[in-house]
Amino acid sequence: MLMSSEVMARLKKDYIYNLMLKGEREDKRSFDEVRDIQIETNVIDKAEGSAKVQVGQTQLIAGIKLQKGTPFPDSPDEGVIITSMELNPIASPIFEPGPPNENAVEMSRVVDRGIRESGSIDLKKLCIKEGEEVWMVFVDIHVLNDDGNILDAASIGAISALLTTKIPAIGEDNDEIPVPVRELPVAISLVDIEGQLMVDPSLDEETICNTKITIISNQDGSICGMQKSGNGGLTIDQVLEASEIAVKRASEIREKHLLDI
Repeated sequence: MLMSSEVMARLKKDYIYNLMLKGEREDKRSFDEVRDIQIETNVIDKAEGSAKVQVGQTQLIAGIKLQKGTPFPDSPDEGVIITSMELNPIASPIFEPGPPNENAVEMSRVVDRGIRESGSIDLKKLCIKEGEEVWMVFVDIHVLNDDGNILDAASIGAISALLTTKIPAIGEDNDEIPVPVRELPVAISLVDIEGQLMVDPSLDEETICNTKITIISNQDGSICGMQKSGNGGLTIDQVLEASEIAVKRASEIREKHLLDI
């Protein structure tokens, strides 16, 4: 007799919880350890910048397209950033075709917020003519495989792609110049499972957790973004612990993977 999805979920939660009590995780990582990360840049010839990122078995591609457009009225001398995400059906049996769902919209907004609030791009240098014309930067993220923690992979993919992006200079020679990236925001997510924080959750851990918190930090360790999801709550001590872990792991990712792009 086949077990219902509810029974399967309960068994999975009990299994992960019992492992946690022994100080273990399914994939043998420690609670504060991220999975292996691989980054490949310039993977899309027709994009101005691109990167393929793999975190564990979670895979996605981030592409950057540039076009000239009109600035927002409240920032007439600044370029525009627009971030979107597609949860492709090939990535997971629960993803459906059609317009981005609320999860994709929420994750793209968090990635976008990290880029904006960190001051990652010097938007004033994307101004062509104040009040009339600026460069618009479109960050498009396509998820290829979901093995948990898409958000962190998307954050890494977005900044990796931006680091490879070139824009035409405004002048007679019209030489390409890099997008003015001046900060490297990195998102680190943790889940709370019965009071225990686990960094970079796998798909199973993400599915059964009480709550999830994502913390985006800058190179100097300052926090530029934070997002909580799920029905559970976190204590002040848990938030402080999560922040400390997130800043440390983000620094390691920058040092190992981003500074040489």
